[in-house]
Amino acid sequence: MTGRRFAEIRAQGRGALVGYLPVGYPDVPISLAAMRALTGEGDAPGVDLVEIGMPYSDPVMDGATIQKAGTRALQRGVRTADVFAAVGAVAATGTPAVVMIYWNLVERYGADAFARDLKNAGGAGLITPDLTPDEAQEWFEASDAHGLDRIFLVSPSSTDDRLARTVSSCRGWVYATSLMGVTGTRTQTSSLAPALVRRIRTLDPEAMVGVGLGVSNGAQAREVAEFADAVIVGSALLNPLLTADDAGRPEDLSGLRTVVADLAAGVRSGTSLASQGLSGS
Repeated sequence: MTGRRFAEIRAQGRGALVGYLPVGYPDVPISLAAMRALTGEGDAPGVDLVEIGMPYSDPVMDGATIQKAGTRALQRGVRTADVFAAVGAVAATGTPAVVMIYWNLVERYGADAFARDLKNAGGAGLITPDLTPDEAQEWFEASDAHGLDRIFLVSPSSTDDRLARTVSSCRGWVYATSLMGVTGTRTQTSSLAPALVRRIRTLDPEAMVGVGLGVSNGAQAREVAEFADAVIVGSALLNPLLTADDAGRPEDLSGLRTVVADLAAGVRSGTSLASQGLSGS
């Protein structure tokens, strides 16, 4: 599963790179091409894990960039079932894929049916930003039945008790939000993130931790990879797609490829403290 993949990458002395894009933006076929581009082309390195977002009409975690793309995707007709086509497209490249989705959509589809179709498409698990472990019994059962990762979120404001329950409920890795707020690029990485990762490792030294929210370039990715197992990037990857769409060239993925190259170089340019067993010190 994805946690094992993070551990393999950590053993190589670097952090993993997780790239987020929503299915259906700028349209379904181009979004699938964009996700394939995320994984690298030819000899060019790409992301280590693709996080496929399912657009939602009432996103509580998404910032302005992801909301804009999600709204356009919904207006252009994306449907929940399209996420399985996206998972299949990514899985065919050999790069694992997880889906980030609001729980109401899974509940409406049927938790077990969603898990079954995700597994059949080649998916590795779900990130559920609005579902806490206390309310996730149905997802525990479905993810166990179909062998999927379940990735819950923690934040700097999580109490020690909440942190312990969430970390122990995750399978694969833990999604640590480095900021109090929504997604979006920032000029600086969060000073709260290293402390949050240390708290998680104090509870479970073996836990794999991905840090998201605010990373916008390779230098910031390198900085985060020095203390976390994975760096999660979304808005910075979407910005060039929005620019191309606004310019009337939605099929132009050149800007996306440039950002992927910068981020991939960033996580490969430093030595991960996590790989040295120092992240919890």
